Amino acid sequence: MTQRKPPGMDFESWIDRQIREAQERGEFDDLPSAGKPLPGAGGPLEEDWWIKKKVREEEGASGLPPSLVLRKEAETAKARALAAATEAEARAIIGEVNARILDALRKPLSGPPLTLMPFDVDEIVRERASGGR
Repeated sequence: MTQRKPPGMDFESWIDRQIREAQERGEFDDLPSAGKPLPGAGGPLEEDWWIKKKVREEEGASGLPPSLVLRKEAETAKARALAAATEAEARAIIGEVNARILDALRKPLSGPPLTLMPFDVDEIVRERASGGR
């Protein structure tokens, strides 16, 4: 926990001392960006740059909330299963996406409500066999 600045000591020397002591304790060792320049250093900052950065970190590179990402992945998985070369491959694709859907239903994702239900594997296999109709 950070200590309070002692009375009579100016801020700069107190801060410098705190940093030096933390370095001596090794608290800055093995930081993820150690030895690398700060991202965007020297360049102009966009308005609300910190909000955009936080959204990217929390919601993935797509910028979409996780619940919408899962909806899109479910659509893609169904299309892949319908185009699968074998029934076993189709079942594996749907089984994988169904597991993710069930997990999201148990532990809700951020974003709009998830309206997905697991796919009926047998129905997808029948649809695949009839040519995707």
